[in-house]
Parts: sequence; C-alpha cells; structure tokens
Amino acid sequence: MKPLTIFIPAYQAEKTLEDVIARIPAEARDAICEVLVINDGSRDDTSGAARRAAEAFPKVRLVEEPVNRGYGAAVRKGLRLALETPAEYVVCLHADGQYPPEKLPEFVPYMAQHGIDVLQGSRHKDGTASQGGMPAYKVLAGKILTWLENRTFGLEMTDYHSGFMLYSRRAAETIPFDELSTYFDFDLEVIASARARGLEVAELGIPTRYADEESHLNPIWYGLRCLRVMLRFRLGRYA
Repeated sequence: MKPLTIFIPAYQAEKTLEDVIARIPAEARDAICEVLVINDGSRDDTSGAARRAAEAFPKVRLVEEPVNRGYGAAVRKGLRLALETPAEYVVCLHADGQYPPEKLPEFVPYMAQHGIDVLQGSRHKDGTASQGGMPAYKVLAGKILTWLENRTFGLEMTDYHSGFMLYSRRAAETIPFDELSTYFDFDLEVIASARARGLEVAELGIPTRYADEESHLNPIWYGLRCLRVMLRFRLGRYA
C-alpha cells in the first residue's frame, strides 16, 4: 500500500476515539506515516483518549486546538499537517466511528490504480443507508441534494455528504483548502474545487452506521450551505 497519513477531526470524542483508531486494520499500519488527532477544543477527555491510543499505536499524534473552530477548520489543519509528512495519500477519518477505517486497504489501492484524486465513501452506493439506521428524512433530503449536485458538478455520485474522504497528494497540494468553509460544507467545497481544477473525483461504497453518537450538524443550515456551494460553482468561484 502507498504511504498515507490519517487525520481525525475530534470534538467531544472521548467515548469513541480509541475504538476508531484501534479499528485501523493491521495491513494498513505499516504504510501509515502518522495518525493526527485534531482535538478541536473539546471539553471532555478527548486528549486523554488520544494519548491512550498513542500508547498502543505510537504513530498517533495529538494536536490541540485551544478553542472549537469548527469541522472545516479542523480538516484544514489536518490537511496542512499531513502535507508535512511524506504521504502520497491523505485520509480524513471521523472520530465518532461512523466511517470504516477497515476500508483503507481497499480504498487507497483503488485510488492509485485508477488515478483518483478525491475519493468519497458513499453510504448509498451499496444501499446500506436505511439498513444502517440513517433517518428517513436524511435519506430523502440526501437524494434531492445529490440529484442537484450531480447536475451541477457533472458527476454520477450517490452520496456527496459522507465525511469519509481520501485525497491524493496532488489534490491536497492543489485545492486551496484554506479558502474553504470552516463548517460541514467543507467536503462539498472540496469536490467543487476538485471539479473546477480537472481533478478526478469518485466514490466507493461503505457500510452505514448510525448509533448514539452526538451530531453537531444543523441539517437545515447545512442544506442551505450546500445550495450556496452549488451556486458558487455555477458562478465560477472555485476555479
């Protein structure tokens, strides 16, 4: 497997973070340069969880943010730090356990073989969303947004709203991520920027897992911001 760096935006993640890191498969670990935990101003013991994980897996490095700056800001920090490593691929893995680190041995070689620059894990591609506990309103809203997004970006994706994102080094170096949102629409802006720059964007299916994790996303505000991204793309703002 090609060298990769994982970063984990973590906010109030003391209950889930260690398990997420422990789930990184053995066959991926030799290829990992670092696992960067971006503690985004958590008020719980997220830092302690990261330090405990580092005892079992020394490639884990804790990065502390003094105040909560938002999901997009944490991802931007993770990308900046990942580019300081020799990784050829960069992985954003969420701290709440929704997305599967077990897929890394499949996803990274797929990117290398097919020349993919941004690869998103889709909860809808293999029909796992409803079975995995995704609320019906999210399934319906996601389908409507995805139809609009496909027409906007000229793709045939099934899910633009999964946070399981993998970047080639070229994408991480090319996309001006420090100019993008600090909110949850950051990932959609990444796709918009990638398409505007002629980078290859694709998806692979992932299992859907909705448990009792706390969401910090306002769905109405998020939907409005997604519409704004599409409008800005149509206006050429991401070129």
